[in-house]
Amino acid sequence: MGNGCIKGILTGILWAVVVAASSAQAREVVDLVGRRLRVPDVPQRVVTLAPSLTEMVFALGSGHRVVGVSQYSNYPAEVQALTKVGSYVHPDVEKIVALKPDLVLAVKDGNPREVVEKLEQVGIPVYAVNPKTLRQVMETLLALGNVLHAQERAEALVADMARRLQSVDDAIRNVTYRPGVFFQIGVSPIVSVGTETFAHELIFRAGGRNVAEGPDPYPRFTLEQVMTLRPDTIIVSSMERAQIFDQVREQWLRWSGIPAAAEHRVYLVPSDLFDRPGPRLVDGLELLVRMLHPELSHGRR
Repeated sequence: MGNGCIKGILTGILWAVVVAASSAQAREVVDLVGRRLRVPDVPQRVVTLAPSLTEMVFALGSGHRVVGVSQYSNYPAEVQALTKVGSYVHPDVEKIVALKPDLVLAVKDGNPREVVEKLEQVGIPVYAVNPKTLRQVMETLLALGNVLHAQERAEALVADMARRLQSVDDAIRNVTYRPGVFFQIGVSPIVSVGTETFAHELIFRAGGRNVAEGPDPYPRFTLEQVMTLRPDTIIVSSMERAQIFDQVREQWLRWSGIPAAAEHRVYLVPSDLFDRPGPRLVDGLELLVRMLHPELSHGRR
């Protein structure tokens, strides 16, 4: 029997012992989609299957436990050095298993159910979340704080978010004019955001009016339709390169018949602050307040 084979057997035995010990110290929890599962008492090797979950775990001070992240996880900077386990909608089960995680964090809206089932079949617990509003983001942070034994950090983080949200609410309370906002997330075709999106919630809470509101979460528009809506402010949030951002802004500014263009109220914003359900949504909200209501002194922490 060669040394490589012996080493492989020993590694397998050691991992089996670790898994057995972890199982003995596991506790039962109910995740945020109502699934009952057993998780390690103190997870040590965590894989996150969405950029929002990566941000949450790091914000909770548990980034040192993360061994693998989804492809587009880019914040904080430390995640660049971590193993990528596939995209949000196409996680690589083999890569995940190879990292020997004792806990995988997933999102109901995006991560395929079959991936979760395959991971659970090999004994890897998968804790799922499904935040749809700012309030639910805060509830998710508290839940993850419990799972990761980071309760104090979670409570402090949520308390800070609540304080800042209240500050925005206080600043906006007496605003009498809500500017119409066209929030663009797609360049070709032009795509905006409907009512059931984080961007819509942020626009309303920042004292604006989403001119694309409606049941379609990501409605498409022609240039003529946008001109008909006559938005007071156009905000471009796209995952395209910065050069594309600049081109789109310059194109909008040519249409002086649109109030937003005539008043040079066309802004470029980082998409992560508006579509990624994590603590930085509050940063996006404060940025919106400064854009929509520059007359207010609020917005600086």
